[in-house]
Amino acid sequence: MAWCWPVPEDDLALLEEAALRAGEIALGHFRAEPRTWDKPGGAGPVTEADLAVDEMLRERLLGARPDHGWLSEETEDSPARLKARRLFIIDPIDGTRAFIEGGSGWAHSLAIAKDGEVIAAVVYLPASGRLYTARRGGGACLNGKPIRTSAADRLEGATLLAPRPAMDAWNWLGGAVPPLTRKFRSSLAYRMSLVGEGRFDAMLSLRATWEWDIAAGALIVSEAGGVVSDRRLAPLCFNTPSAQVDGVLAAGPRLHSLLGARLSGA
Repeated sequence: MAWCWPVPEDDLALLEEAALRAGEIALGHFRAEPRTWDKPGGAGPVTEADLAVDEMLRERLLGARPDHGWLSEETEDSPARLKARRLFIIDPIDGTRAFIEGGSGWAHSLAIAKDGEVIAAVVYLPASGRLYTARRGGGACLNGKPIRTSAADRLEGATLLAPRPAMDAWNWLGGAVPPLTRKFRSSLAYRMSLVGEGRFDAMLSLRATWEWDIAAGALIVSEAGGVVSDRRLAPLCFNTPSAQVDGVLAAGPRLHSLLGARLSGA
């Protein structure tokens, strides 16, 4: 089906409109026993909702910006994107397992990158009505209200969104795990947005991470005053041949520095 909408000239407005429509499609399948299957190679589950959202977003966004490249979890990758100065980086449903289980912590993650840097981003959680947005140089918002990362400046008692293996001793210098309070959310995009909002102090992923999982969240954190890097503290770059980054660390400036200094191999 073709969607016939006016085309916003503004990149962020385009992403917001598309994310809201994605939410309508996804909610039509949510808690309705959508068809589900496993991707090849242990790449995780996918549902008919993921594919329906991806199809709509690809048609809508590339229809509005036909000169842009395309990178999405649910679309076969093409090296043609590497020649594009501007690129859509999309995760139709980030947190598919949460979606299948009926939880509310899944999100649509939409970003536009220019020359390797994200310039506009939306992370939308339809089941809870949370719309995170960011524009490079224009700040970050939750449902239209500005957000800031937390001012945490010590490791003791800081809250960290991370999978359990991240807290294994061998990931930290001298095997000394920092005295952090670990929490978890299924969606990486949501974890980063929560850090941008200041509800949690930091997030960490030590595994190779797909660009579509973190492109939008990275801009939300940085525009909320935080710092985002890979696990070795290098700046993130998008639209790479592998479409992956070497882990992610996101936090307010002081806490990012403290965590980075304690990571093994950073």
